[in-house]
Amino acid sequence: MNSFKKCCSFLLAIIVLSACASAGHRKFKREIGRTLAQTVFENHFAGIMVYDPLKGDTLFSRNSDKYFTPASNTKIFTLYGALKLLPERVPVLEYCLENDTLYFTGMGDPTQLHPYFKDSTLITFLKGFENHAMYLHNFQDEKYGPGWAWEDYDGYYAPERSALPLYGNVITVNNSQGLSVVPAYFKDSVVPVAYTRRRYLNTNTFFFGPLQKDTLEIPFITSNNLTQSLLEKATGLHISQVSRMPELERKTVYGIRSDSVFKRMMQESENFLAEQLLILSSSVLSDTLSGDRARGYVLDSLLGNLMQPPRWVDGSGLSRYNLFTPESLVHVLGKMLEEFPKARLFQLFPAGGVSGTLAEWYPGNPKPYLYAKTGTLGNNHCLSGYLITKSGKTLIFSFMNNHFRQPVSEVKNAMQHSFEWIRDNY
Repeated sequence: MNSFKKCCSFLLAIIVLSACASAGHRKFKREIGRTLAQTVFENHFAGIMVYDPLKGDTLFSRNSDKYFTPASNTKIFTLYGALKLLPERVPVLEYCLENDTLYFTGMGDPTQLHPYFKDSTLITFLKGFENHAMYLHNFQDEKYGPGWAWEDYDGYYAPERSALPLYGNVITVNNSQGLSVVPAYFKDSVVPVAYTRRRYLNTNTFFFGPLQKDTLEIPFITSNNLTQSLLEKATGLHISQVSRMPELERKTVYGIRSDSVFKRMMQESENFLAEQLLILSSSVLSDTLSGDRARGYVLDSLLGNLMQPPRWVDGSGLSRYNLFTPESLVHVLGKMLEEFPKARLFQLFPAGGVSGTLAEWYPGNPKPYLYAKTGTLGNNHCLSGYLITKSGKTLIFSFMNNHFRQPVSEVKNAMQHSFEWIRDNY
């Protein structure tokens, strides 16, 4: 009889818990449904998934298995690949010594003489040798990603990709105390004229209005010869180019901490870093530098169980050819949470109301409750990441919006209302 009573009590407890869970789900669906029923969402395509990783429970899902243009949410996949493939410090170059000559090749490191990082590991290393031979024929990607808009060629957010980037593949110009151009190599190529474009399409001729006071970053056209000239200018050394590397064991020179690059990519949404991190990741897989190779490895070897495999064509999300589902983004965010310390992840992502692209949105009271990556292109806005509730739970979400015509601020306001409700009620 006692066993019967215990069994009944156990079954009753399960029924009560199930009823509570069902009521919680209904409340979730009702509230998020109200958000999606607002006028701001009535004429565009929206998808959302909210997941509790501790319980393995999908709290809300609408269109989460449908494909969306992700914009910079693409960088979440790039980050995962880089976290899995890259060492603690950024690989700067590979080299070997034959007789009295240093042979070296780029690995895609974006930080050398970069306007923000200003790392000079490469320059310092090269100065330790007398004879130098540079090999740059290992780069197999195009300079621009597939589907990038051609008119972005002079935009700070779309530098060319290359094997051995220098200065972030941009010139930095300001006129606060007389004309300053970095690298100085291009100073005579800057025309003091206000022009509709910042650079000619096919030449490294730049335009900077004489009354312009803001600092501008303008992409330059890369080439192996230009890389040679910039390196020679920066080191004061003669550097030759070669068509092959000797068949000798190669060593690697390492630079700054990889997390500092990941953080800058995620918080400032810097496209150049995302593109180069994929190329850099491919250097770990083979001697060939190819973002396509890195993407293939991540999808086939690290994420082979995705329910909706994405169309993933670049590292940054500049291309509108990219297609991802909210569910696949939640899946990758979940794997990161399983495989890397939460504290490390959260310091890489923008924090609501505090840092990066979320500094003006989703503020906490008093601490941040949202750590997430934005993704914005014309008429598209997405946000995917982690949400900390007032009860201390960590949820994973992806909220994707495509093809709206109203101001993006209206979409963000509605999203913010939903996230605050989830924070306060779950």
